[in-house]
Amino acid sequence: MLSMATPIKRLCALPHSIHSQPESGNKKSSKIKTYATNAASISVKTDTIFYRLFQSFPSIFFELINQPPETADTYQFSSVEVKQLAFRIDGVFLPKSNPSSPIYFVEVQFQPDKKFYSRLFTEIFLYLDRSELTNNWRGAVVYPSRSIDVGETERYIELLTSGRVSRIYLDELDSAAEQSIGIGTVKLVIEPQSGAATKARELINLAKQQIADEITQREFLELIETIIVYKFPLKSREEIEQMLGLSELKQTKVYQEGKQEGKAEGKLEGKLEAIPFMLSLGATVEQIAEALGLDVKLVGLVAAKANPNQEQSGE
Repeated sequence: MLSMATPIKRLCALPHSIHSQPESGNKKSSKIKTYATNAASISVKTDTIFYRLFQSFPSIFFELINQPPETADTYQFSSVEVKQLAFRIDGVFLPKSNPSSPIYFVEVQFQPDKKFYSRLFTEIFLYLDRSELTNNWRGAVVYPSRSIDVGETERYIELLTSGRVSRIYLDELDSAAEQSIGIGTVKLVIEPQSGAATKARELINLAKQQIADEITQREFLELIETIIVYKFPLKSREEIEQMLGLSELKQTKVYQEGKQEGKAEGKLEGKLEAIPFMLSLGATVEQIAEALGLDVKLVGLVAAKANPNQEQSGE
């Protein structure tokens, strides 16, 4: 992700400049292709950042929608695809057990798209139609600013004004929200390049003070570093580490040992957390065990805990 504020403005202005100046067909076609390529690149990088952020720190999402951060403990986060039509929803928070808790659909939209809401609600309703879950649902769309929210809304106005769908504009989050380390990290995504390094160092210092668990702290620092890498694509990883004051920290024995331990624990934990979600999609215990490379009995135990009233074929 490059400096988000600047590229978005440039992309918005480009189509106007194409029409306002007479150019040859080949030159005009080249500019249009460049616009599309840049937009796609920004979208992919932004989606990756937010997917990683919500997966590692799901409480941040619930902060964004003014819900207690602890709510994240009762949800499983993933990205899902409606395979028949190749639709992919950026993120879905599925309740782990409570049938009265809503499903949360999350979309991150960092480029203007007039048909965005048409696509969003198509994806949501197709997913609900194919899912066996009976929970109610809510939606949340994350925009860098209100100017990017250009989707046609007339046919969906009731959904958008009923409170069922929250539209979050990162540049409008109030100062109280910025005091949260999670919200501060989300806002770092849209921070101008000129102030990004300073803001990142502030967040790193807060993480060292507020996050006691070493593995969680390291994941957070790596996420901050990744955001800055996207913002400064011409700088090397070493230069980024020096910029953020991470060079000495990464050389410590505790950091190196913890990194290896965290990788092992994280891989297993991630696989175990995926089991209830895969079950909800209709996969059997045996299929899940084979796909994740886990013991069938271990998968069966997790499945039994996730669905205590349902027998699992792998037990």
